[in-house]
Amino acid sequence: MVEMEEIVVNNEEGFKQGVKDCIPTLLGYLSIGFAAGVVEKTSGMSILEIVLMCIILYAGSAQFTVAAMILSKASISATIFTVFLVNLRHLLLSASITPYFKGLSKLKSFIVGFELTDETFVVAANKGFKDKKLDFNWMLGLNTTAHLNWLIANVLGGMFGEFIENPSSLGLDYALPAMFIGLLVIQICQESKYKKNIIIVVITVISMIICSKLFPGNISVIIATVIGATIGVVMDKWN
Repeated sequence: MVEMEEIVVNNEEGFKQGVKDCIPTLLGYLSIGFAAGVVEKTSGMSILEIVLMCIILYAGSAQFTVAAMILSKASISATIFTVFLVNLRHLLLSASITPYFKGLSKLKSFIVGFELTDETFVVAANKGFKDKKLDFNWMLGLNTTAHLNWLIANVLGGMFGEFIENPSSLGLDYALPAMFIGLLVIQICQESKYKKNIIIVVITVISMIICSKLFPGNISVIIATVIGATIGVVMDKWN
């Protein structure tokens, strides 16, 4: 009985710590989520549709893509395929943090993978690198906080979106790239070997430019990411 109580307490503490560790990312979620809600509302979605997409799809770049394709009157099959390509990067994100989890059931693994975003990945990867392990309850607290914040931000954006006829005029269409740039800069500055990281970024960008000329769509992103990650591993071993 005492052991059960200790497990419950530890689980609650892990969840609460995950919530706390998510706080630094909330401002970014609010701004990007609000922008997403505005764009989605402008594309003709109702508030209910925005809520459902946040719950079922839950992917910032993909939701921006869906809104854009609705405006361009793209077919359903084309939209699904494009979203699939846009979200392919999550295979890399999930694979990179998997070693930090030990003995997770298939259900828990699915929950972690489904709720994982670019922002929570950065937080989890940094913690996993330092602690050499990640706790499921901590991850659940991190992801749940992020998901709820994203949902609220989208709804707020959708509510006010009807008053904004042209989101591009306010720069809202650049919100997502700006967020990614911010995350990249933060991660580079947190590392002690920032010079090495800058070199990897430059090589990855060059690879991306070359791959975009050779391969269609987001496949070039995956290839460039693999190239950059491989070079990073090689440089780590040399040092």
